[in-house]
Amino acid sequence: MSTPIEDYAVIGDTETAALVSMEGSVDWLCLPRFDSPSCFTALLGTPEHGRWLIGPVEPAETTRSYRGDSFILETIHRTASGVVKVTDLMPLGDGRADLVRVVEGLEGEVEMQHEWVVRLGYGRIRPWVAHSPGHELDEEVITAIAGNDMLVLRGSRLPRPDGPHHRDRWTVRAGEHYNFSTTWVASYKPIPPPLDIHSRIEATLERSSRWASRCTYEGPYRAEVVRSLLTLRLLTDTRRGGIVAAATTSLPEDFGGVRNWDYRYCWLRDASLTLESLLKSGYVGATKLWRDWLVRAIAGDPADMQIMYAVDGGRELPERELEHLPGYADSRPVRIGNGAVGQKQTDVLGEVMIALEDARAQGLQESPQSWAVQRALVNNLAEHWDEADHGLWEIRGPLRHFTHSRVMVWAAFDRAIRAVELHGYEGDVETWRDLRERVRADILTKGWNEEKQTFTQHYDTDEVDASLLLIPQVGFLPPDDPRVLGTVAAVERDLMRDGFLLRYRTESGVDGLAGDEHPFLACSWWLVSAYALTGQVDKGHELMRRLLALLNDVGLVAEEYDVQGDRQAGNFPQAFSHLTLIGAAYALRDAEARAAATTEQGDSA
Repeated sequence: MSTPIEDYAVIGDTETAALVSMEGSVDWLCLPRFDSPSCFTALLGTPEHGRWLIGPVEPAETTRSYRGDSFILETIHRTASGVVKVTDLMPLGDGRADLVRVVEGLEGEVEMQHEWVVRLGYGRIRPWVAHSPGHELDEEVITAIAGNDMLVLRGSRLPRPDGPHHRDRWTVRAGEHYNFSTTWVASYKPIPPPLDIHSRIEATLERSSRWASRCTYEGPYRAEVVRSLLTLRLLTDTRRGGIVAAATTSLPEDFGGVRNWDYRYCWLRDASLTLESLLKSGYVGATKLWRDWLVRAIAGDPADMQIMYAVDGGRELPERELEHLPGYADSRPVRIGNGAVGQKQTDVLGEVMIALEDARAQGLQESPQSWAVQRALVNNLAEHWDEADHGLWEIRGPLRHFTHSRVMVWAAFDRAIRAVELHGYEGDVETWRDLRERVRADILTKGWNEEKQTFTQHYDTDEVDASLLLIPQVGFLPPDDPRVLGTVAAVERDLMRDGFLLRYRTESGVDGLAGDEHPFLACSWWLVSAYALTGQVDKGHELMRRLLALLNDVGLVAEEYDVQGDRQAGNFPQAFSHLTLIGAAYALRDAEARAAATTEQGDSA
């Protein structure tokens, strides 16, 4: 049986990330980057596809938490004979690719097991494994080499060969410490020196805590907001600037089905929304890092802008299937790459322009090149804004005139106009103003269904879509407009399933895919924000509490939730879920502030 998605914790070094199960098995790790081939792939197969297990032999009562505001994971196993703690982390800020594990006896004694199974190339390639001399004269290490990749295992005691595995069992007594590390290095380079593990733990804690302390948010659900901000930071490649949508590929949206996608890439939309969350919370520097990445990634003809890129800005993301992997919970195919890279999604530029306008409003100055790129993109949009597209959900059916896409076109022109009018940048503002009004009229005429009193998913349907909840958030209409209120009511009525929102009704056949999907959690957090904006604050808090109950024990959440199975679904941890959580908390805080101000004015009158 596959380990439940919610039973994983994530650790990372802001260049890649690992998933660690409750039992102490590292079942997913790509080195040295988020989008590199995995070396531990048990998540999508079996232990034979690679894992790194350090955990108790006997049944244990297990609890875990992150140390402070960091991704240093501390797992405590209580057995009948004793208590042991395992600390897992990927050290920050040293330019290396290490996964560190420290075992500490706390009470009595605990028999532990250690299994190190490296399978490179997404679990397909069995490397050449050998005991080798380390960096120091008296040091022995284990190396696993295939092609360009070399993994180096160090430890207080090394596991021994056992067929195709390396295994060990030993007893940990109170007061004893055992240190282990796995390090990636290019196979043509020398084995790197060992880490000073204690100092790297302390430096990682200090670096992460210092970053978290800069959060300016004060309001309800602050602990969940801070953990979500830390998760967004973990998914940001701080060397290259790309922001990945999730740390994994092919965790299913429909268990046993085909809705399995690779999210280890940088969607311009998801990254822009991530930046909005970071900007709200005081992290302007993150925007400059990503903006500079964006300029490099999309440099060239604006007509060639893609919806997503590799972590380093690369454009080639061909989708293929890994037939040697059985998939999570027998969900096939397992995919790497993403065929949606070639889709037309007209909404993307709107999200980019909103994020960059927010950054300008907070004092981030444009470089000549960054504004020139934005201006070229907006001018290109002016020539193609009314074309059908695939929409933000990467619909694999026919192209449509999606209402959300048109709203974001309006937003792109609106923010470009603000750049000229408020910040003094040069641009064809008269043309942009004219187009902004044409787009607005188009949406109000073709995207509104008078009979159902709601905006619709696209111009040729009476179906609704959760993305319509963003209409007031981006400023297209005010929250108290009857058309907004009617749309919120229609989305709630048509898309609520077991207390949470679907993206859209898959029965309509709009996405061109087989199977169903579970409630998409970001949509429910959008509904919280919509409740807050429209004065339904109590309903917003009620839904917010219901959503927060879905977070796992260390505050992480995937893309969707299977209510009937009481389990998380989809890739994990999911940036979209965490950034909309942050937005919902802000919306509720601001709604309460507005209500308090109104009450105060009434009292003074």
